[in-house]
Amino acid sequence: MAILYALVARGSVALAEFSAAATNASQIARQILEKIPGAHDSNASYSQDRYIFHVRRTDGLTVLCMADDTAGRRIPFAFLEDIHQRFVRTYGRAVLSAQAYAMNDEFSRVLSQQMEYYSNDPNADRINRLKGEMSEVRNVMIENIDKVLDRGDRLELLVDKTANMQGNTFRFRKQARRFRSNVWWRNVKLTVALVIVLLVIVYVVLAFVCHGLALPSCIK
Repeated sequence: MAILYALVARGSVALAEFSAAATNASQIARQILEKIPGAHDSNASYSQDRYIFHVRRTDGLTVLCMADDTAGRRIPFAFLEDIHQRFVRTYGRAVLSAQAYAMNDEFSRVLSQQMEYYSNDPNADRINRLKGEMSEVRNVMIENIDKVLDRGDRLELLVDKTANMQGNTFRFRKQARRFRSNVWWRNVKLTVALVIVLLVIVYVVLAFVCHGLALPSCIK
């Protein structure tokens, strides 16, 4: 799975989060929230090992995700923009005064669904390619997380390797289902074609035996 963790926060107050793997990304995300400079709108990416923490801050609301470095930037930032819009549309001004994890029970399910969609559905990337890359994402530099966190404070990122295996398994099963479906439809079409050919052959034989297309000598 390309996106393994997501968090929505107001300042350093986490409002909802979801992790698709056994990882300590939540602790590292909180360190990033406390250390990222300024309160103005911004986009940033911070790398650690093979994973990148992408951060989008808009109107005081911060959306963060951790993705595999193979995911690039377009998909993670499209995911962050989507989550920000859904969160604001769902909760409105309530986000300005909500307590920590006030929206977690409900919105963690949305995070899970959208993480699955942006990680595994090829349509997610096609749609964003049609829209074109977001201009602000083009200028996002990926910095090492050491530039944000003091080395003494930095936690080693721990990710259960089975998460990627689960993502690969999901894609394999999806491809297998698509292959079986294609084979089934091909067999159906072949069967229908054979039936039609047999009917035509039978009709031609009957027409010859019955002396005419209308089968005059056979129908009395």
